[in-house]
Amino acid sequence: VEAVHLIADGKAPRIPQPKEGATYEGIQKKENAEISWDQPAASLHNWIRGHDKVPGAWTTINGQVVTFYGSSLFDASVPAGQELAIKGASRPGLVTKNGLVVFGNDGKMVLVRNLQFEDGKMIPASKYFSADETTALELTEEEKKMAEDIR
Repeated sequence: VEAVHLIADGKAPRIPQPKEGATYEGIQKKENAEISWDQPAASLHNWIRGHDKVPGAWTTINGQVVTFYGSSLFDASVPAGQELAIKGASRPGLVTKNGLVVFGNDGKMVLVRNLQFEDGKMIPASKYFSADETTALELTEEEKKMAEDIR
């Protein structure tokens, strides 16, 4: 109550904040968020989740920087999937129907749900190999009429 009265009366002490250590820059920088693959699955998961959303944990796949989002520990048998070579990983990842499965140096697995490419495009990790496929939207006659009416 006393502090509120001092402020209201304009008599509260003003102590300038020291400049040392003061910053508005983000503590995490993208260049420091690269995934180190020589660690157990739990550490990989913690690293990816710890950098989710900003700045995003990343690695190099096919010469392109790819950022991983939405990881979870995967405690099941090794699923069927298409192999994906990841720079620095001792074992290739697997693109499965649920996402990208990556392996820690302990043989345990982490499931990554989303991937973002350098151009900003984000896709479900399960669609990695079909990311370049484009499908045209085909409207039914009723939808075409509705589109005309809206126009």
